[in-house]
Amino acid sequence: MDRAQIVHENFLSRVAAGDLPKGAPPRPGLTQAQAVSLYRSQVLSRALDRTSRAMQKAGQGFYTIGSSGHEGMAAVAQALRPTDIAFLHYRDAAFQIARAEQVPGQQIAWDMLLSFACSKEDPTSGGRHKVLGSKALMIPPQTSTIASHLPKAVGAAYSLGAARRHPPEHRQLPEDGIAMCSFGDASANHSTAQGAINTAGWTSVQSIPLPLLFVCEDNGIGISTKTPRGWIQASMEHRPGIRYLQANGLDIYETYAVAQEAAEYVRTRRKPAFLHLKTVRLYGHAGADVPTTYLTRAEVEAEEAMDPLLHSVRLLAEDGALSPSEALAIYEQTCARTDRIAAEAATRPHLANAGEVAASLIPPKRDCKPTNGPGAEARAATFGGDMRALDEPQPMSRLINWALTDLMLEHSEIVCMGEDVGRKGGVYGVTQKLQQRFGPDRMIDTLLDEQSILGLAIGMGHNGFLPIPEIQFLAYLHNAEDQIRGEAATLPFFSNGQFTNPMVLRIAGLGYQKGFGGHFHNDNSLAVLRDIPGVIIACPSTGADAAQMLRECVRLAREEQRVVVFLEPIALYPMRDLHGAQDGGWMTTYPSPDRRIALGEVGVHGDGTDLAIVTYGNGHYLSQQALPEIEAAGVKARIIDLRWLAPLPAEALRAATRGCKHVLIVDECRRTGSQSEALMTLFCEESRAPATARVVAEDCFIATGPAYAAPLPSKDGIVAAALSLTGAAK
Repeated sequence: MDRAQIVHENFLSRVAAGDLPKGAPPRPGLTQAQAVSLYRSQVLSRALDRTSRAMQKAGQGFYTIGSSGHEGMAAVAQALRPTDIAFLHYRDAAFQIARAEQVPGQQIAWDMLLSFACSKEDPTSGGRHKVLGSKALMIPPQTSTIASHLPKAVGAAYSLGAARRHPPEHRQLPEDGIAMCSFGDASANHSTAQGAINTAGWTSVQSIPLPLLFVCEDNGIGISTKTPRGWIQASMEHRPGIRYLQANGLDIYETYAVAQEAAEYVRTRRKPAFLHLKTVRLYGHAGADVPTTYLTRAEVEAEEAMDPLLHSVRLLAEDGALSPSEALAIYEQTCARTDRIAAEAATRPHLANAGEVAASLIPPKRDCKPTNGPGAEARAATFGGDMRALDEPQPMSRLINWALTDLMLEHSEIVCMGEDVGRKGGVYGVTQKLQQRFGPDRMIDTLLDEQSILGLAIGMGHNGFLPIPEIQFLAYLHNAEDQIRGEAATLPFFSNGQFTNPMVLRIAGLGYQKGFGGHFHNDNSLAVLRDIPGVIIACPSTGADAAQMLRECVRLAREEQRVVVFLEPIALYPMRDLHGAQDGGWMTTYPSPDRRIALGEVGVHGDGTDLAIVTYGNGHYLSQQALPEIEAAGVKARIIDLRWLAPLPAEALRAATRGCKHVLIVDECRRTGSQSEALMTLFCEESRAPATARVVAEDCFIATGPAYAAPLPSKDGIVAAALSLTGAAK
């Protein structure tokens, strides 16, 4: 007999016999009606766990990580408001069920069973995954098991205070709301969780409002690895800036009282609190997990003897709210009703093809108030002395700065954040003067933690802000890439477009910095970004393009709710000259604020038909340097600047290369995993494909010192490849 059946039969026999575990008497706070409602939520959660296992055995269900032992989370839901955004642990079915009781019109058993069945009628994910979540209940869905949702919970909490000062047009959360996130004791040890907790404390001690409730559900084990006894309390009890509270999660009366105290503290003080709930884990980790393979039978049975439903039966009886026989009847009726609903849910249709599965990758567009841009007086006051230089050729870094200035003037919901972006103005000066122009609320200097920077952006996006986070160097993104891959990009997908977290992520990157930083500051691989479905990647090569593309990126995030990566080539930030010293050939003037370059619009320079050079970023700069030598050899060429790296502008590329005899791809990223692979495939799949070759970086990291450019494409290499491909080489 499996442990789920043993726990079920133990409950039936022990309640019938009045054999209930000892414990403290009911604490004041819950009314009898509330207590009975919470018990019903607990029982439904348990019934769903049992039913999910039966559905899987019958081939009708596809998820068996349950909430048994964690049903006390129903009392936490009761202590919060249904408008308080909640980022839930995957064992929190009881929380969602109890919250559904607070919102009229919910059919929570039906909805959750549709999710178990992966039916396309599941109102949360549309059949894409079994997730806890609901737009009506303000529970964004996620599949995280390693607390990767904690950084965005910090961001959402921060947004509540920020929205009081700068209310965004698409605000989602109430002014007096709080944010809540829950996780297990094993997940609390993950670097992501520790970073988020540290960020919350770091923020709190500076008296910055951060109304966030952490809830750690401590069942003492992570799959098969035990948490040291007392570890969570010892590591959290004295964290600066965060109030620690503890409750017995097996006791709904105590849990409610302490959770209410915690929520009141967070709501009134606007500071974070950490609620440590002692729970048990029943059945093992998931359906296929047998706990007796790594725990003794005595340990397993001791946990089962502390079943929180047995505690609830005792407490309800002592409170006079419900007799054990009435509690048993509710349990049996709920199990039977759940089975009946499951039988119907299993018949509902599933997603049928790739198109249906991918339909929610791209979030829906939203209506935005029209704007004519900032007025002349506002611009003059904000730009100050820079107004005189707007019509003069400038390097890329300055034009990006001016574009950000105009955008922040036009859209008050834009908030920039990152390490050193404020007072210092960025490592390369790209955000200079912006904090003076817009204040520290909109130019946020963060702590040194990329996960927290991106989590702040994701969370603020949840509440209607338009975040523009900055990652100082492309190589630093790898510390936090799951915040884009596993959180930001998947949210519309798993919520069927109901939840979004739009942003424009600015990253300084790519190679060619002379003698500085090695591979930590010269990272020429975009593979980690290119394969994330739904993410847009933009990479300008000139200052004018950068300004116009950044405006389009903001439009895409603001109106189409997209996650956009704006990759800025560091080596081109200060670039002034093209062919010779002081020729100023790579500087451009600032384009009018109403001009932008649309997504998928490539840049075509020249009209030669012998050769099309397809490139981007530093490759565009080097190709322009190589062009005079190529043309001097009698090759008529054009240069095509991709600008948009994902999604690949395939149709625009076909049109731009039409009539060309040869295509040379110049890609500063590595031979393996680079854009060049996709471009080669694109041209080779053409029925009348031109002869195609590529110049790429070697599969090697970048060195510091004189050899910095050795593995990278060069002007001379482009010339040689062009002449060889076209047959013009001597």
